[in-house]
Order: sequence, then C-alpha cells, then structure tokens
Amino acid sequence: MAHNNQFGFQDATSPLMQELLSFHDHATMLVFLISTFVIYVIAAVVTCKFTSKFVLDYQAIEFIWTVLPAGILLLLAFPSLRILYLLDELVDSHMSIKAVGHQWYWSYEYADVTDLEFEAYMIPTNELTEGQFRLLETDNRVVAPTRTTVRMIISSDDVLHSWAVPSLGVKMDAVPGRLNQTTFLAKRPGVFYGQCSEICGANHSFMPIVLELYPLNAFHDWVLTKVENS
Repeated sequence: MAHNNQFGFQDATSPLMQELLSFHDHATMLVFLISTFVIYVIAAVVTCKFTSKFVLDYQAIEFIWTVLPAGILLLLAFPSLRILYLLDELVDSHMSIKAVGHQWYWSYEYADVTDLEFEAYMIPTNELTEGQFRLLETDNRVVAPTRTTVRMIISSDDVLHSWAVPSLGVKMDAVPGRLNQTTFLAKRPGVFYGQCSEICGANHSFMPIVLELYPLNAFHDWVLTKVENS
C-alpha cells in the first residue's frame, strides 16, 4: 500500500501493473531527455552571441526537428497501444467474484460458490485495532487465490462507483443497470487496499476495498470455513 512521502506507484502485484510501471518509467525517461535538450538549447541561444547563416536557413535542421518529434511520439504510442489492448483483454478465468457498489459500502458474491456472499463496511476510526489503517479497513475482506485468474463482475445499486485496487492495476466503473468485468492475476499473497475512485456522494471517501490474497490451498480452506459458518 502507499505510505507517507511516497512519490511513485505502489509495488506491482500483477503482471499488468508491472507493464504499467515499465511504461511509466519509459515515458518519464523520454520526458527527462526532451526537457534536458530543450533547456540546453535555450541556454545556448541565450548565452551565445554569434549567429550562423546555416542555422537561419538549413533544410537538414528543419527535417531533423520535424522527424525527431514524430519518432519520439511513436516510441510512446506503440507501447501505450499495447497496454491499452492488454487492459481490455479478458482471458479465461478460473473463478468469478461479483462486486456491487452501494451508498456507501460494497457487497460481494462468489459466483462459483453457493451461498457465499457478504457486505463490506468501513470500520469506524474508534473501532480500529492496533495495526489497522484509518479509512482503509473493512469488516469483511475480499479473499482470492494467488496465481489464479480472477474475473471481477462489477455493478452498482444506486449511483456511479468505481472498484479500484492500485497495486493490481485494476480500476473498473460500477454503473447502475450494467455489468462491467475485468480480470486480475496476483503473483504473491498479501493484503492490498483500494478505494472507490468515482465521486459518488457525501461519503465517497468511506468506501474502502480490502483484498486478501492466499495461496490456492489456503483459499480453499477459507471457502470451506466461510460456507460452514454462514
């Protein structure tokens, strides 16, 4: 999760988020090189007192400063389009979880397990225990297996919401009367936090998402325990 004074992204948990981080680093490096070159040219023009007639009218320079930006744009466009297609691609999933946004909490239903559904409300600040995070903890956590493709089916019961977990690279709008879907594949176990990312009313900031990822065997044990206790 994010921490104080963090300037970068959260650590990637899924291959898709790793691709997004790589593209961010790639684009940042190009911007840095362009900025350095522009600053150098401005400094050279301001401090130099000489004028060259070849610079004033030289077709080769005009060709370079036309082709070079186009090439830089291509260096940004091709990786960007590739990631856009990866974001929209829905691979075959091994399990499905339905998330429905309400004002102001989430409800979840495991489509592959009979009678496994629950609601997740934010834990008030005065009820937090040691080690829990303010505005991020819920009374029920979403549990999913690692190294397994999970499909999230997302909708809303009232207004627009958005189900987002940054470390997974997942963000999907919850629209009333419509089912949106996305998939994620987690590489490692852990607890990951997210929030509603669509302004949905007065308590928009009180709709946290807590995703707990277990190895497959531990996930099966959790499902059996949850079903027995329901």
